[in-house]
Order: sequence, then structure tokens, then C-alpha cells
Amino acid sequence: MNNTLNKPQANPLQVSIQGYEGCFHQEAARSFYGEDVGVICCANFRDVVQIAADKSRSNGGIMAIENSIAGSILPNYNLLQKSDLKIVGEVYLQIKQNLLVNPGVTLADIKEVHSHPMAIQQCFGFLDQYNWKLVETEDTALSAKHIRQHHSKHIAAIASELAGQIYNLHNIAPAIHTLKNNYTRFLVLQTEDEVKEINEANKASITFNTNHSKGSLAKVLTAIANGGINLSKLQSMPIQGSDFKYLFYADLEFDSKEQLEEILVKITSLTEALQLLGIYKNGKIN
Repeated sequence: MNNTLNKPQANPLQVSIQGYEGCFHQEAARSFYGEDVGVICCANFRDVVQIAADKSRSNGGIMAIENSIAGSILPNYNLLQKSDLKIVGEVYLQIKQNLLVNPGVTLADIKEVHSHPMAIQQCFGFLDQYNWKLVETEDTALSAKHIRQHHSKHIAAIASELAGQIYNLHNIAPAIHTLKNNYTRFLVLQTEDEVKEINEANKASITFNTNHSKGSLAKVLTAIANGGINLSKLQSMPIQGSDFKYLFYADLEFDSKEQLEEILVKITSLTEALQLLGIYKNGKIN
């Protein structure tokens, strides 16, 4: 993993991602910034946040936050809430799994399939047709990289189409995932002093916590609804070190910034603490 850069490289834009070249995080980065965006590959999400927050090493970061099948990635909410980063955008990426092999390898040649456990599970409908040995690995893109490096003739990898392009592999069976409606939502992160006002912004993310008084959460939710704002997500998370107290993460969709500002003032008085994580334009599910 290349997480030791001291400054942005020749590419004008470098963002930190979790995973190896060819991973879905890189696809999300390209979807938001364009194909020329450079990536700094990190071993874990903690490194993604640390490098994204260091302007001498990157221009920000891309971090998965939830999946339409697996649900929310709770540790990433905590990382974001404790960081100095702001959300400046989001990407909804359809997760398409592909069977990749070295050029010239046929389905009859395959004896093993390597990939991340989640990717393998997503493809059981296809894999059950064959008597292949399924080998779990730490990363989909890394699996693709390894079969290319070792010139494997009897091993295939399940990974993204981008991984196949990067490692010059043949996509012998495209789109082998069983559930086609599989999306991951990624957040685009920047340091607070780098954030520029987004004219078309219509979504905000906040965290807040209330006291244990009766109906305290309901009052916040009622204020949001009465303000004409759509609460598109509400996620509770235990406050570390507390006795069963919870922090709430909320996504708010609004029509105007004046409308948002008015609601934030109202709910601030109804909460013990409120943090604005970012104001940005909502992503689209294609």
C-alpha cells in the first residue's frame, strides 16, 4: 500500500482510497473526478481519513459509507465524525462483479476462483454452476493483480471491470453478480479550509445527540419534517465511553440553503450537540 506520500504527485489531483488499484473505491473516484484522478491506495479506512486530512499528501479522500445489501459501515461514521474533514459530494456506484482471467485462459481451464469473501457471496448464483475451488482473499483488485503477476493459467479472480483493464486481464464472464441492484454509496471528503460553496447543493449530513428526556428525538425529527426537509437517512451509533447514549447521523435533503439554515438553528436548540459534516449535491443512482 502506498500511504507514505509526502506531497501530491505530478497528477493535479490525488485522493486517498481504501484498497488496491482497480478497486471499487477507484471507480468511485473516477466517477466523481474523472478518469485522470490519481489515487493513494490505503490499507484501511483510518489511513484514508488521515491522508485525506493532510494537504501535503493528498487533495482529499473517497470513503464508502453504506451498501444497499450489507447496510451501513458504522466505523466509518465514527471516523468521519472525529475528523476535520467535510463531505463535498457523494457517489452511488453499482457494484458489478466480473470473472477475470489471463488472456487465453478458458472456462474449462479454471480450477480456482480468488476474491474477497463478500464478492464471492455476491456471485454464488454463477459460481454454483462450476466445481471450482473458491479461495477467499483480502481484496478483489489484489486478487486480479496476483493472477496477472503469477501468470496463472488455472486461477480466475472476481473483481471490477477497471481491475481487468489495469492488469490487462480478459473479462471472461461479465456481470456475474446475482443481485443486480447492488449499490455502494461513497462520500467525497476534503479538509474544511479547502471546501468551496456548491451552488447546486441540496443535501447536508449532520450528527447530533439528545438527552434521555422523553420524546427528545421525536422533537428533532418533527422539526425537520415541519421544515419541509426530507430526512433521507437516520443512523444511530453508540457514543463510545457512554452508558447507552447514542449519536445520530442524518442526511437532510433541502430545497434552499435558507431552508436548511433555519432548520439547523431550530434543531440545535433541541440537541445537546450538533455537528455539520457537509453540504453538497446529492448523487444519482444510475
